[in-house]
Amino acid sequence: MHEISTYAQAEAYLLDTIDEMVSPRTSYKLDRMRAFLRRLGDPHLAYPTIHVGGTSGKGSTATMIASVLQADGKRTGLHTKPHLRSMTERARINGTAIAPERFAALLNEMMPAVDRTIPEHGRPTYYETLLALSFVYFANERVGVAVIEVGLGGRLDATNLIQPKVAAITSIGYDHTEVLGTTIEAIAFEKAGIAKPGVPLVLADVPPPAEAVVASYAAEIGAPLVRVRDVVRADVLASLPLPVLGIFQRTNAATALAVFGQLPAELRPGRDAVERGLAGLVILGRMEFIAGHPAVLFDIAHNVEKAEALVASLRDSFAGRRIHYVVAVGESKDARGILQVLASLPSTFTFTSFSVTGRRAVLPQRLATIAESFGGWGRAIADPIEALTVARRTAAPEDVVVVTGSTFIVAVLREWYMPTAVS
Repeated sequence: MHEISTYAQAEAYLLDTIDEMVSPRTSYKLDRMRAFLRRLGDPHLAYPTIHVGGTSGKGSTATMIASVLQADGKRTGLHTKPHLRSMTERARINGTAIAPERFAALLNEMMPAVDRTIPEHGRPTYYETLLALSFVYFANERVGVAVIEVGLGGRLDATNLIQPKVAAITSIGYDHTEVLGTTIEAIAFEKAGIAKPGVPLVLADVPPPAEAVVASYAAEIGAPLVRVRDVVRADVLASLPLPVLGIFQRTNAATALAVFGQLPAELRPGRDAVERGLAGLVILGRMEFIAGHPAVLFDIAHNVEKAEALVASLRDSFAGRRIHYVVAVGESKDARGILQVLASLPSTFTFTSFSVTGRRAVLPQRLATIAESFGGWGRAIADPIEALTVARRTAAPEDVVVVTGSTFIVAVLREWYMPTAVS
């Protein structure tokens, strides 16, 4: 059994569990996670939960829901992924990440359950272990409610063992097609899998073929389907304070409002809490604007849908200002599709890379070649800090430098740039 006494040891152990081969559809199942949680005492059933899935917007929507519930006086757990700075961000209570020393102690306490799970099911994965740690932390801290973001898909995602009060799907588009399927209907079926009998399923606007699949699935298992467009009035949404940039964040806020309306009375926040929770909202790495000359904006856009949302928001917030992208893309993503969307604005590109255990980036030179194939152009600079520095020097004072693409490039450059940012 591993003995874990420091956060560094916890981090090293978890990084060792990253399995790059877990990609075929057959690799995703719930047996191991179910057994693991049972050996931990089923901590995921110790408090009410809200389950949030979708291709894009699920992390932001989950954060909005948690912020409002906290403003309503409830001790609120939040599990989202991926993290930007530290694994500890995956387990937050009232907006504060678990302390590193507590993280290490909890993981150490969980190791006997890990060892008992291995003989029959194999070692719990990186994602499963981090999720289970969040569940244990929330149970130990006696949260009043926890908001849980789906990791991948829904039907076979490890989070799907919770028994939520409400589930929500924020969007359905093409991402993780190697696991979820290559058609919008197949992806919708996987997303719809978070529906539970008798549990309201909130559905934001999605493509009609996807909506048909979700509606059919929900009807079959007896989950009341609640369409956001039917329950959230535009004037109510427009009147709410929302300090975060991005047209898509209004859509996410509408989904959050629909979720609140479906919660049982003891969890449902009042209007004042909704306003306070949204007014104080901070979503790191999502349309995060740092004023300057030029300004710098950080936004994760690792699929085509997110790229489209980013471009629409840039048009809305920075009309007439030239955009200078600093981009890195994971090799499993649709790099061509993402770049074509980003290039629809007057812009320049600086292509770069990232170095993360268990993840690979498309080579910057390859990104440049892809851009050239559809008439675009960009410089390739492997070192991300140099790439951002060059982009900032290239930009005019009134321009906007946008760091985007992979979560990992946003994380590393945000961490480097934020301490030095000046207005």
